[in-house]
Amino acid sequence: MANVMVVAHHTRSEVPPLLGELRAELSRSGHHLWMCPADAQAHGLVDVASDRDAADSDLVVVLGGDGTVLRAVSLLNGAPVPVLGVNVGVLGYLTEVGVDGAVKAVTAALGGQAGRDFIIDERMLLQVTVAKKDQPNLVWRALNEAVLEKQQSGHTVWIDVAVNHELFERYSADGVIVATPTGSTAYSMSARGPVVSPRHRALIVTPVSPHMNFDRSLVLGPDEHLQMTVAGTRPVDLSLDGQRVASLAASDVVTFAPDLCTARFVRFAEPQFHQILRSKFGLSE
Repeated sequence: MANVMVVAHHTRSEVPPLLGELRAELSRSGHHLWMCPADAQAHGLVDVASDRDAADSDLVVVLGGDGTVLRAVSLLNGAPVPVLGVNVGVLGYLTEVGVDGAVKAVTAALGGQAGRDFIIDERMLLQVTVAKKDQPNLVWRALNEAVLEKQQSGHTVWIDVAVNHELFERYSADGVIVATPTGSTAYSMSARGPVVSPRHRALIVTPVSPHMNFDRSLVLGPDEHLQMTVAGTRPVDLSLDGQRVASLAASDVVTFAPDLCTARFVRFAEPQFHQILRSKFGLSE
């Protein structure tokens, strides 16, 4: 018997009937389905609600788009549990199958063997460490990106960016994005950052609306040290994968590095990153 955690979008109309099909099939096969209380309540399934840790599951099934996938990865917090994404969203860079193939895909993932019946696509996670004076360090993980951005409308912020323990530049901008290769097609790309294949391990540093001569992205290797320090008196928000996690003040320090853990996605064919990109952007035939 496998423990299957389902992370579901709260408002998509496709989710409730799909949940019903999936629940019936897993029950018939002797598997156990559960959801976090917020998801279960949103879909009126309080009997499957559980406060257990996502890491206790054998498979995480995501019913949603990329935002729901990011939430599932955050819940796992680096645990090596495979994630199978079912696209009921819009973009679906991270999802693997559509609604019609969802139940069959879940069955195949539970009954198959990695390397034979499906592929585990490992993606780099970003480790983000915040050091505040006279406080313990805070550590988080992100799949797409970390963003240091202004709190006050109409004002830029100043952020000292150091590479390999040497000051590179004081950035004057609305914010600075540090993206993973997976996140290079998210916020970083909208800020004119490069598209980087997720096969790489790299840190992509992209300023947001910079007020400075240097306005290009940096692509750093996985062994290079990246640190940012809040300069000046204007407060800065730290957001991870679109969720605000901390408010930073002058002299607070944030360090970024590839995490030792990875996010693991179930794929039924070798990922075709560039073809997915081509399809999403409607590039020419």
